[in-house]
Amino acid sequence: MLPPSRRAFKDIYVVFELMESDLHQVIKANDDLTREHHQFFLYQMLRSLKYMHTASVYHRDLKPKNILANANCKLKICDFGLARVAFNDTPSTVCWTDYVATRWYRAPELCGSFFSKYTPAIDIWSVGCIFAEVLLGKPLFPGKSIVHQLDLITDLLGTPSPETILGVRNDKARKYLMEMRKKQPVPFSQKFPNADPLALRLLEKLLAFDPKDRPSAQQALADPYFKGLSKVEREPSCQPISKLEFEFERRRVTKEDIRELIFREILEYHPQLLKDYMNGIEGTNFLYPSAIGQFRQQFAHLEEHQGKSGPVIPLDRKHVSLPRSTVHSNPIPSKVQPNTSYANPQTQDESHNRFGVPGVLPRNFVRPSRPPPKVPTAREGCGPGAAI
Repeated sequence: MLPPSRRAFKDIYVVFELMESDLHQVIKANDDLTREHHQFFLYQMLRSLKYMHTASVYHRDLKPKNILANANCKLKICDFGLARVAFNDTPSTVCWTDYVATRWYRAPELCGSFFSKYTPAIDIWSVGCIFAEVLLGKPLFPGKSIVHQLDLITDLLGTPSPETILGVRNDKARKYLMEMRKKQPVPFSQKFPNADPLALRLLEKLLAFDPKDRPSAQQALADPYFKGLSKVEREPSCQPISKLEFEFERRRVTKEDIRELIFREILEYHPQLLKDYMNGIEGTNFLYPSAIGQFRQQFAHLEEHQGKSGPVIPLDRKHVSLPRSTVHSNPIPSKVQPNTSYANPQTQDESHNRFGVPGVLPRNFVRPSRPPPKVPTAREGCGPGAAI
């Protein structure tokens, strides 16, 4: 949202789409998620990872609480506080700490090593753990310590091969794995008896102990599990982020410099005003009336009409950068079950289609007063897309 003045503003307002819940609450409150839910959730997470990883961004802290969800079964990844960029246009070697991600979703190569230069495969492992939790309804590897974490991982996947163990840099971790008793892998069909076989086949790849054996997000999206849902043209990629994008971090900047940088960033969402500003034309104002301005209008109306309050009319949307109002064209069916959860996969995003998916919000979620839209039926060969 634009400030009233380029030089004097002190507050920053950032408006995001409302996401009512997160995947942790969805898993906790719903024990009846369908196979369509499972497929749709994993598809969206991998689609998001494809975009991030092609930009050379590693999230490093993926877990169910960092996957936001709404009633349309739409997911968004959040909390990039531990994310890092792997610059490929700099000759220097950067060592990152391995103390990333909640332990339960931490890749094996991060267990026990103090410093490492790792790959996007750490995010792939985390998504595999999250997907397994969606299938099970509980965490897959709830380790109480690093040693216990490795025990739980090897209990399911079996003892890693000698070649994989030799690739472990940390001496203590390597010694521990070499001295570990021989364990045989547990069939995933036994661990997840009610899951789709195609889903389990992909899950085994995502949870490969050796990071070199895990697929990239793009390779995973091409898996047969997503047949009829995945389409390359609606799974965007991104150019790698250049180190030049962070050149401002090398400069000493004043408060006024930071204010100018923020203002220029805001103008990126207002193309015409950015063009005017670059041409030296000043005088930018709010494109959307402020709450104070709205209050003044209401107060003036009361004075004009002897204290009679008028109808509350929502403010008109003034610019393409502001969120669109949701308009539902389908009426609600006359008969509705009292405890039915609703979902409306139709969104403004072109990557979404009319894939009918049951609702995923927690049962104790407070629904809006207006009736929910009708859930459309599924169409063969189509599936909803993801949001990043």
